[in-house]
Order: sequence, then C-alpha cells, then structure tokens
Amino acid sequence: MNYLKKVIRALYRRARAYDRDAYLEKLKERGLRIGKNPKILQDVIIDDAHCWHIEIGDDVTMAPRVHILAHDASTKTFLGYTKIGKVKIGDRVFIGAGTIILPGVTIGDDVVIGAGSIVSGDIPSASVATGNPARVIKTLDEYLRERRREMERYPLFDEKYTLVGGVSHEMRSEMNRKMEEGFGFVV
Repeated sequence: MNYLKKVIRALYRRARAYDRDAYLEKLKERGLRIGKNPKILQDVIIDDAHCWHIEIGDDVTMAPRVHILAHDASTKTFLGYTKIGKVKIGDRVFIGAGTIILPGVTIGDDVVIGAGSIVSGDIPSASVATGNPARVIKTLDEYLRERRREMERYPLFDEKYTLVGGVSHEMRSEMNRKMEEGFGFVV
C-alpha cells in the first residue's frame, strides 16, 4: 500500500509539472521572458493577455496563488483603453502565497515578498516587503539573521520529513511534538 501511494504521488507531481511547463511554454511563445530555475507552485496566474510585458529573473519562487498582472482593465469601460505596465522581477526572489503584483512594478534582486501582499510599487534589491500595499519592512540580511537565530532555537528536519522524502505518519507526529513552541525548519 505504501508503494502504491508513492507511485500515485509521483504520477500526480509529474502531471502537475507537465501542466505547469505547458503553461509556461505557452506564455513564453507569447513573449514572457523568464530566467533559469523558476519554481512556480500551484494556481499561479501570469497575465497571459499581456505576458510580453513581464520579465522574471533566475531562481524565482512563486508560492501558490501568486498573480502577476501587466494590465488594469478598470479604465476600459470609462476611457475605452486598458492601462498596461511592464513588470520586472529580479533574480533570487521569493513571492509568498496569495501575493498580487500589479502593472508597472519592478522588484529587485534578492527580495522576499510576504504572503498576501499587494505589490503596487517598486521594491528595491536586498529587502523584505509585505502588506497591502507592500512596503519594505527590513533588509534581507536582517531577515536572514533573525531566521538563523531561530534555527538555533527551533528543531531542524531533513528531507526524510518531506512528502518527497516519504515522511511517515509517525514522523509527522514527531515533528508536531518537537514544534511545541510553534515552529521548526525543514529542508
């Protein structure tokens, strides 16, 4: 039974990866510029009607339900035109779940955007931004120093504790027991 679950999980991951790859290929054919090693999770929407205005750098991670828009159709009914704007996302950017990136935005290199943010203005390199509208709350170095301090205090789990690593029910319970203070870190 455990083997069958692993096979089904692997097939499901391949099917989702194929769909995501086909989606990106369609957007690239239309003019989307995207760098190497993108990590695009489920339900990400990249403005397919205006994707040639979007440039995404290398090693960018988009968590579930990220939306990237290069147009604003609110003007169409009243003015007869849709407002458009270029979107540029730098290298080594993490975009948290549920974030919306609006037209005309540039996000620099080495940036973390917090989950649920609305990015309506430029975000400089080496920063962490969150909120609605997204605002820089600290430098990336400050954020990483804080997380490293937490890693000294909270439990660390290796790849065996992931779905890909085959985490068992017992291991899941163990993780929850070890995270009495509410947090942990997994590879």
